[in-house]
Amino acid sequence: MTRRENIGLQAIVFSVVWAAFTTIYITQPVLPVLQVEFGVDEASASHTISVVTLGIALANLPFGMLADRFRIKPILLAGGLVISACSGFCAIAGSLTTLVAARFVQGLFIPSLTTCLAAFLARSLPVERLNVVMGSYVSATVAGGLSGRLLGGWIHPPLHWRYAFVSASIFLLVATCVAARWLQEDVPPSKASTDSDGFLELLVRPHLLRILSVSFGAFFVFSSIYNYLPFYLSGPPFNAPTNLITMLYLSYIIGIVTGPLAGTLSNRVGNGLAMVIGSIVFASAIALTLVKSLVVVAFSLTAVCAGFFTIHASAAGALNRTLTSSRGRANSLYVLFYYLGGCAGITVSGWAYMHSGWIGVVSLGFLTLCLPFAAGFVEMRNGK
Repeated sequence: MTRRENIGLQAIVFSVVWAAFTTIYITQPVLPVLQVEFGVDEASASHTISVVTLGIALANLPFGMLADRFRIKPILLAGGLVISACSGFCAIAGSLTTLVAARFVQGLFIPSLTTCLAAFLARSLPVERLNVVMGSYVSATVAGGLSGRLLGGWIHPPLHWRYAFVSASIFLLVATCVAARWLQEDVPPSKASTDSDGFLELLVRPHLLRILSVSFGAFFVFSSIYNYLPFYLSGPPFNAPTNLITMLYLSYIIGIVTGPLAGTLSNRVGNGLAMVIGSIVFASAIALTLVKSLVVVAFSLTAVCAGFFTIHASAAGALNRTLTSSRGRANSLYVLFYYLGGCAGITVSGWAYMHSGWIGVVSLGFLTLCLPFAAGFVEMRNGK
């Protein structure tokens, strides 16, 4: 693959992943609006996010198997069409139940874009480029997360959140069609290669289990912080309006830069040390959110993103550098644990928030960050 072809591939992958992640987080900044509009509590409104992550978690293993056996383009095209159609249903949903159901279906098909593309990159690119390229892949998830939040709470007025789903649907449809037209045809691995390591065989590998714990723990905390942040900031003493809260999501921009930089850092100091550094930064940042100042909270969110995406990029790089087969399965396990962590984080932290307020969410975050910190420390001792 020439340099020009490689750049073109990355641009296509970036666009598709960006569009997919835009869909995931549309309702997050307008959760208080949904709470009032549908007459539900905070936890119920948060189901518009948690069911997406649950759907992603459930569908990752099947799509990982498909990625190991079949070409990517047909899978990508079918998934993109289904997700775009569901965005249309979300835009006209007359009840929270309908909205949640359509969001769940979207979650089921998002792995057709994300997991399958990750497996495609792992089997198409040389090992020495994987850390940096996976960092760019992570940056696309950042851009999508930011776009979804801005669509839902800023670009379209919060009370008109339905238009955000229309915009996201068009964006994803265009990105999917472009990828289906221009993405180079890939050659699936041989049957012997795809059958060499099943899910159970992969799960007994100590190194892979450590990386999966990093995936689970890091996103557990990250999803909790960002999901309950609107409730925390919309109440006293902040009493911040939705537009201002949404602007704080601009801290996500730091992740676009952090992804490739974390890949470079991992190449220099090792993936283990990069995870440890990211965990320390992440924990320090969520402690700062306890300061009752919007300026301090805004700064802390920037550090939250820097810490999280350092952990995420180094873990994704560590995973794919050691794989010689079953890349689709391994990447699907990584994303499975990632979104199980997100779903568990939103659910458990909802209970913590309703019983102990923001301090409960932060305390739970401290405990959970022990997972990526410990895993990174073991990776360091093993020279990785």
